Amino acid sequence: MIRAREVRVVGDKGEQMGVLPIAQAREMAERLGLDLVEVAPTAVPPVCRLMDYGKFKYTQTKREKENRKSQKVTEIREIRVRPKIGDHDFDAKARTARKLLEGGDKVKVTVMFRGRENTHSELGIALIEKMAEQLQDIASVEKLPTREGARVHLILTPLAAKNKKTENVAKSENNEPEKEGITENAKAEDA
Repeated sequence: MIRAREVRVVGDKGEQMGVLPIAQAREMAERLGLDLVEVAPTAVPPVCRLMDYGKFKYTQTKREKENRKSQKVTEIREIRVRPKIGDHDFDAKARTARKLLEGGDKVKVTVMFRGRENTHSELGIALIEKMAEQLQDIASVEKLPTREGARVHLILTPLAAKNKKTENVAKSENNEPEKEGITENAKAEDA
């Protein structure tokens, strides 16, 4: 498949073999029991490497599989509310949004209007801002409220994981002295 007359050959350990005619490079690869693989076809002369191509493809797919495992796919989950939602129902929707944000997903808060409600879009924007305010400790606003037809949208993203870690460290440091004080008082009462 290599069409060049001469190629720069690189050994299997990365050592330079020099510029060789293609027939001599193929013969060298066959003698070593390796494959001649063109790695830089645009170079002058093209660069070919002596390697075990099957082993190379295997390690490459294995590496890609490991990379896919470590990736976290963030989804956009949607919470829909109406402008005349009750306080308890709103709190339930806020708790659901909090769980989704803690799980690492983005949340799209949507207020749906019907009929005459469309004329009072400021109520929907106020409702969305109230939701963002309730969730500001774990989320930030990615996209400001936008109106699309009979709906108003807001996208919230979870805060960075390192912010949560620093908060947890601060909380644990604040709780430790209290625990020590409790145990000292308990020991004094036992004595």
